[in-house]
Amino acid sequence: MMNGYDLSNDYVIAELVKDQILENIFSFLNLKDLKNCMLVCKTWFRILGDENNELWRFHCIRRLSEEVLRSDLLSNLPTYKTKLRAYLHAWSPNDCSRNIYIKPNGFTLHRNPVAQSTDACRGKIGFSRGRHAWEVIWEGPLGTVAVIGVSTKQAPLQCQGYVGLLGSDESSWGWNLVDNILLHNGDTQGDYPMMNNSPKYQVGERVRVILDCDSGTLCFEKKYEFLGVAFRNLPFNTKLYPTVSAVYGNTEVSMVYVGLPLDG
Repeated sequence: MMNGYDLSNDYVIAELVKDQILENIFSFLNLKDLKNCMLVCKTWFRILGDENNELWRFHCIRRLSEEVLRSDLLSNLPTYKTKLRAYLHAWSPNDCSRNIYIKPNGFTLHRNPVAQSTDACRGKIGFSRGRHAWEVIWEGPLGTVAVIGVSTKQAPLQCQGYVGLLGSDESSWGWNLVDNILLHNGDTQGDYPMMNNSPKYQVGERVRVILDCDSGTLCFEKKYEFLGVAFRNLPFNTKLYPTVSAVYGNTEVSMVYVGLPLDG
C-alpha cells in the first residue's frame, strides 16, 4: 500500500507515474503503440491527447525537417501532432510514376521534364470510411492538363501523351484546374465549379479537397469558399487515395492532410 493505493493493481501504477516520466517512456514507442496507450487510463489519454506537448514535438522533429516545420506549407496545422499526421498522409514515393520523385520535405512531388508523358502520384493512405480533407498546392506551371482528385489503387500512374490521366478510367475522379472541367471514366463530367465566369486556378493557391466516404461525395474549396459537390456516388468500402496527375516538366505539387473537414 502507498498513500492508500494498492500498488499490486497495474491500473493504479499507471495512474501514479509522473507525466514527465511517462512522456519520456512514450518517446521510445512507435505511433501504433501510442494509439493503444491512449486506451490504458485517463492519465495516459490526457497526456497523449495534448497534441502540442514535448512528446509530440519529439516524434514530429524526428521525422520532419526543420525547414518544413518552419515553412508556410504547414501553417494551417496548429499542433505537432497534426503536422506529424499530415506527414504520414503525404505523397507516397512508392506509389507514383517513375517520372516523379518526392522531395526531401516529404510533402512535395517533383515531375521530371519527360516529353509526351502524363504522370500521377497517390497519397500514402487511402480512405474508405469517414470524412477527410487535404490541401493541394500547385507550386509550378500547370501546363495543358493539371488534375486533382482521388483514385483507387487500380488507376494508372503513367501514360503517353498529355492527357487528363486522373479521371481517364472508372477508378479515378478528377478536376482539371486548367479548364475547370470534371473528369471520370474517360469523359468530361461538366464544368466545375457551376458558376458564371469561374476564375482560373492561380499557381500557389491552396485548394481543399473534401472526401466524404459515408455519403460518397467529393467536393472542393478555394480560398475558404465551398465550390459545391463535384462527384457523387463514389464507391463504398473501397479505399480512395488523394491523387494528382501532371504534364509540365519540373512542376511541383504539395499535399497537406488536414483531417476532419470543418463545416460552415
